[in-house]
Amino acid sequence: MIIELPYGRRELPVRLAEDCDVTVVRKPEMPVLPDPGAAVARALEEPIGAAPLRRLAAGRRSACILICDVTRPVPNALFLKPLIREIVAAGVPQERITVLVATGLHRPNEGAELRQVVGDDWVLRNVRIENHFARDDAAHVDLGTTDTRGTPVKLDRRFVEADLRIATGLVEPHIMAGYSGGCKVVAPGIAYQDTIRTFHSARFLESPAAVQCNLAGNPLREEQLEIVRMLGEVHALNTVIDEQRRLSFVNFGEIVDSHLAAVDFAHGFCRVSLPRRFKTVVTSAAGFPLDQTYYQTVKSMLTPMGILDQDATLIVAADCSEGLGSEAYRAAQRRLLKQDPQRFLTDLLGKRFAEIDEWQTEVQLKAQRAARIQLFSELDQSDRVCTGVETIDCIDSAVSASVERAGDPAVAVIPEGPYVVPQVAG
Repeated sequence: MIIELPYGRRELPVRLAEDCDVTVVRKPEMPVLPDPGAAVARALEEPIGAAPLRRLAAGRRSACILICDVTRPVPNALFLKPLIREIVAAGVPQERITVLVATGLHRPNEGAELRQVVGDDWVLRNVRIENHFARDDAAHVDLGTTDTRGTPVKLDRRFVEADLRIATGLVEPHIMAGYSGGCKVVAPGIAYQDTIRTFHSARFLESPAAVQCNLAGNPLREEQLEIVRMLGEVHALNTVIDEQRRLSFVNFGEIVDSHLAAVDFAHGFCRVSLPRRFKTVVTSAAGFPLDQTYYQTVKSMLTPMGILDQDATLIVAADCSEGLGSEAYRAAQRRLLKQDPQRFLTDLLGKRFAEIDEWQTEVQLKAQRAARIQLFSELDQSDRVCTGVETIDCIDSAVSASVERAGDPAVAVIPEGPYVVPQVAG
C-alpha cells in the first residue's frame, strides 16, 4: 500500500507492507465554496455581530488589517483586495490603510516571501505592507496587565491606534490555544515579547485545558479574550480550508462571535473519532509552509497523542528545508540535551517569562513522554543531533520495525498532520 504525505512542496510516497493493517486518518470531506469571491463579498455584507464593512468603515480615518505570517497557508489573495476596496469605498484614504504581518516572535516576511504571503500584487502596490517586530518596545502601546493572571499587555502601536481594526486568519487546530485565528492573531500575533513569553510559559502550557480543539477553560484563550476587551473594538475575517487548501468557509464580523462561528464549522471536521489506539502512527507536518523548520514541525507531534497506545512509536515526516529554526530555539534544544528532561521542565515551571522559542522544546517533551519519536527530514547531521529525537532515513523500514517491536500490525497514518486531531471514540 502506498500513501502520500505532504512533504515540503511535494508528496512523499510511503510504502507500507501488505501485512500492515492500515487506518488512514483524514478529515471528513469538506464542502468547497463554488465561488470564493462571491462568498467573501457576502461575508462582508452580512457580518456577524457588526454592521456591513462599508458602513462599519464610514467616517474612520485609518485602518489596520492583520494577516498571518508565512507559517500559515491563509488564502489572503482571496480576501485582501475586497476588504481594502470596501474600506476605501467607505472613505478611508488608501494611504491610511496598513496591512500588518502578525509575526509574533517569528522572523519578518520580506521580498518574494512577502509577495507569496500577500498573494496579490494589487495589494502590494496600493497599501503599506509592514511586519510586526515583537522585540521593539517603542513600537508597542502598554495597555497594562490582565486581571486574571497578570499578563503584561503591550500591542503593536499601528493596530492599537488605527480607527478600524481587522484581524484575518485561518481557523485550524492549535496545540495550545485550541484553535488559531481570531484573538490569537492579535495576541500573540502583534504582541510585545513579554506578552508572548508569558503565553509561552510552562504555567500556561502545562494546563490540561491548553490543548488543540479546546477553548473551554483554556488559559491562553481566556487571556486572549481579556486582552481584546482591553483593546476595544476589533473585527475579524475568518477562513477554513480543506485538505487541498480550497476555501470551505469564510465569515466576517465582531472578532469573538465571528471566530466562534468559524470554530463551530471547523470543529466537526478537525476532530476524527477512531475505535482504538495504535502502537505505530505515521504523520507529517502538513508540508509547506508549516514544515520549513523543525521548530514548526514539533506541532505535528502533539495532535496524534489521543490515539497513541502505550509504548507507541510516532513517525513524523517534515522537509525542514530551512533547518532547525531560530538561534533562540537552537539554544533551548541544546539546554534540553544537557539536562534531565524532568529538571528541564521544573526549571520552566519556575519562570514567569519563557525564553524565546523555548516553548516548542517543552511541547516536544510532552510528545516524548507519550511516545518514541522518529523523524524523517532533510536536516543535516548537526541539526539532527539538536532535535533530541531519533532520526531515520527510511519511513517504510521504520514502520516495519515498529510493527515488529509492537507485535501489532495496526498502523495509523495521518497525512495532514497537525490539521487533524484524532481521538478514541468515547
